[in-house]
Amino acid sequence: MPPEPADLLPERSILTFEEYMAMQRALGNETRFRVLYRLKRDGAMSAKELREALDVRGNTLHHHLDTLVDVGLVENRKRTEPTSDGLYSYYRATALGEALLDHAVEELLRREQEFTDAYA
Repeated sequence: MPPEPADLLPERSILTFEEYMAMQRALGNETRFRVLYRLKRDGAMSAKELREALDVRGNTLHHHLDTLVDVGLVENRKRTEPTSDGLYSYYRATALGEALLDHAVEELLRREQEFTDAYA
């Protein structure tokens, strides 16, 4: 085990240790975890669709979406919709967000299974 946690990152890491920790803090919040999970599972969604799916107030949801966008786990895309007068904004999980979610969840499930097997 390296002497410093930052030494766990590869020499040519795409993220700094601080960026990685910011992502972990973001996912440590249940609402943000649920948002990222939903976006990965269901694909791109508007804030309205997310609000309805997760039963979260609009201003609360936007706060959490902003945090996820700021750390790079979610991206906000805008596009013109033929039925709207302006831009349509939707959110989707980034590849990094999907990977972090997959590996974190997979690791937790694997460890839980090992624990269950050891004490069953």
